[in-house]
Amino acid sequence: MNRRTLLGGLFAAASIPALAACSSGITSLDGGGSAGGGGGSSKDGVTIGTANFTENQVLGFLYAAVLEAADVKTKVRPNLGTREILIPALKGGDIDLLPEYQGALLHYLSPKAEATEEGEMQNALAIALPAGLQVLPYGMAEDSDAFAVTQETADKYGLSSLADLKKQNGRLVIGAAPEVKKREVGAVGLKDVYGVEFKEFKSLDSSGPLVKGALKKGDVDVANLFTTDTDIVANKWVVLTDPKNLIPGQHIVPLIADRKADSTVRKALAELGNVLTTADLTELNRQVDKDKKDPEDVANAYAKEKGLTK
Repeated sequence: MNRRTLLGGLFAAASIPALAACSSGITSLDGGGSAGGGGGSSKDGVTIGTANFTENQVLGFLYAAVLEAADVKTKVRPNLGTREILIPALKGGDIDLLPEYQGALLHYLSPKAEATEEGEMQNALAIALPAGLQVLPYGMAEDSDAFAVTQETADKYGLSSLADLKKQNGRLVIGAAPEVKKREVGAVGLKDVYGVEFKEFKSLDSSGPLVKGALKKGDVDVANLFTTDTDIVANKWVVLTDPKNLIPGQHIVPLIADRKADSTVRKALAELGNVLTTADLTELNRQVDKDKKDPEDVANAYAKEKGLTK
């Protein structure tokens, strides 16, 4: 796996050693304790926030499980909303830690960022993050955005890639979470990069029952989903390829406030990052969405199974 790290030498002395080849030791450009973990303390506990979709909630409870195993008191505030809510909450102290996704976070902070490789994105994030926040080493697991259509729609309009959508400008309806309308990895980027214009944008949810139900019923032609969503395979939906690399890599990465980023937190989250795989994450999502299990129960069972907790 290629890991080009543009600023690697700069951080070599300050970063925590990776536990496996798929993790990056690059954290933050912020001075003091940010890169080395010397300025933060988790002794008073860590509050974990999550976004408003299944996978992020599972990740939040996984973070809590491994931190509790390291004797760090935690509180999970699940389902808080989108980055537009979560990032200010993190900066303001309402939460301390958030499961994030490299490429999506980078494009939120720097919409025109061009980095696509994991190491490059980690460096770019270190530069783009507001003072007081940092990203810890990213893990093996990855979940990217995807734009999917039914097989029937693919056959009808000759769709196999995002580039093909331009041929149907003004005819197709896209369904996605409301914020996707204004995001680069969304309607904005599809227009700028591929020249795509939709007949209508329907504000639904993030790879959830609303957007998937609309795709099944034909209320939308294109749906913004996540690649770890098991419904894609189950329904034989067609994920449109991305020949111009609009969608960056999305390795899971902890976003944390400097005030809590001590060595105990870093080590616990690094251990999780080097165990959790994309396949594992997909299965955990399935257990919640299909088997209707509680996200916290699913996370705790996984952490115990993998020896991350007792």
